[in-house]
Amino acid sequence: MKITFMGAGSTVFARNVIGDCMCTPALRDSEIALYDIDAERLEESYLILSAMNHNINEDRCVIKKYCGVENRKEALRGANFVVNAIQVGFYDPCTIIDFEIPKKFGLRQTIADTLGIGGIMRGLRTIPVMRDFARDMEEVCPDAWFLNYTNPMSILTGYMQRYTGVKTIGLCHSVQVCSEHLLKNLGMEDKLEGRRELIAGINHMAWLLEIRDREGRDLYPEIRRRAAEKNANEKHYDMVRYDYIRNFGYYCTESSEHNAEYNPFYIKSRYPELIERFNIPLDEYPRRCVAQIEGWKEEKANIMNNGKITHERGHEYASYIMEAITTGNPYQIGANVLNTGLIDNLPAEACVEVPCLVNGYGITPTHVGRLPLQLAAMNMTNINSQLLTINAAVTQKREDIYMAAMLEPHTAAELSIDDIKAMVDEMIEAHGDYMKEYR
Repeated sequence: MKITFMGAGSTVFARNVIGDCMCTPALRDSEIALYDIDAERLEESYLILSAMNHNINEDRCVIKKYCGVENRKEALRGANFVVNAIQVGFYDPCTIIDFEIPKKFGLRQTIADTLGIGGIMRGLRTIPVMRDFARDMEEVCPDAWFLNYTNPMSILTGYMQRYTGVKTIGLCHSVQVCSEHLLKNLGMEDKLEGRRELIAGINHMAWLLEIRDREGRDLYPEIRRRAAEKNANEKHYDMVRYDYIRNFGYYCTESSEHNAEYNPFYIKSRYPELIERFNIPLDEYPRRCVAQIEGWKEEKANIMNNGKITHERGHEYASYIMEAITTGNPYQIGANVLNTGLIDNLPAEACVEVPCLVNGYGITPTHVGRLPLQLAAMNMTNINSQLLTINAAVTQKREDIYMAAMLEPHTAAELSIDDIKAMVDEMIEAHGDYMKEYR
């Protein structure tokens, strides 16, 4: 068994995923290939994972590191599973550009890694790199599964599924914790055990369509009552999604700071009071990046714990997918797949997030049927821009990038067409070689 981790300089995430594999009997003897273009961060991950392998796995994994584009093909050669966690352009310069130039035009964002003009630019600069990954994989590990964790999830996964021959599945952290966090935050912890749920839609805006207790009773009436009461009486971190419940009837998977920028409703220069009312953390992702960069040395020391680093298997899907495919023991996930008749009122080209069965035959998605009309409509406002971004990456025409931005709901709600085009032009120039395909 060979597991290749692309973007292994993402040390904390690499530790979690590879650590989970080391805690899984069927995966404990794997060869682990760590790949990155940043030699320093790659070495840090290698040292941390080697210490973990010694402490919890009796050195049973063989860990190798591969740095630089010239060594990428060897990192991939013969892999059974490829985990993708790259960030093209890093915080500096690209994330800074994604936030600062739109601000000049009056466009504010919170995370900008999934949709919005920041998500569009991130997708466009990442697709060429993933296209190269796909070409290498088709040559040196054509049967491998590509487990994509990199955002923008629907754009990148959708591109890989439609335009490459690589077996690709998109994975997120939010599906498996969605209802648990909701029930805990509404004081309904007693309903956690034995609950049944159905989640489907698109990444970061998949809907909790059904939630029932162990006896089959519908929990939504009480959820709706408590969510409305909490939003009316206190400031908290999840006000946007609770407002979704009030206005659209359903809760969705990803956080309120994400969903605040996926629509035209909450971040509006004409109504600045909405930022305070819904407790929206503008510029949240840059703050997180700065804090992580400044605190990395201390965090690394804490992880290493003087060489005593340990790990317990977590809730990330990756190791469970590898285990289920390897052993044939079935496992259910929520994952991002091409809409091959799965959600009837979303387009076939869309990348959708639905329940999937994983076993020795691979990954089989579930037919969900039709979403409630208002939820499909909300999803479509995001899908429109996602599909247009993928198309722009294929055509490499600047006019197609303009259209992706013009039909992005938050951008369109704030800016004129002329300003959108001017902003896109300025961002492409500022990104330099990261956007060379579109210049």
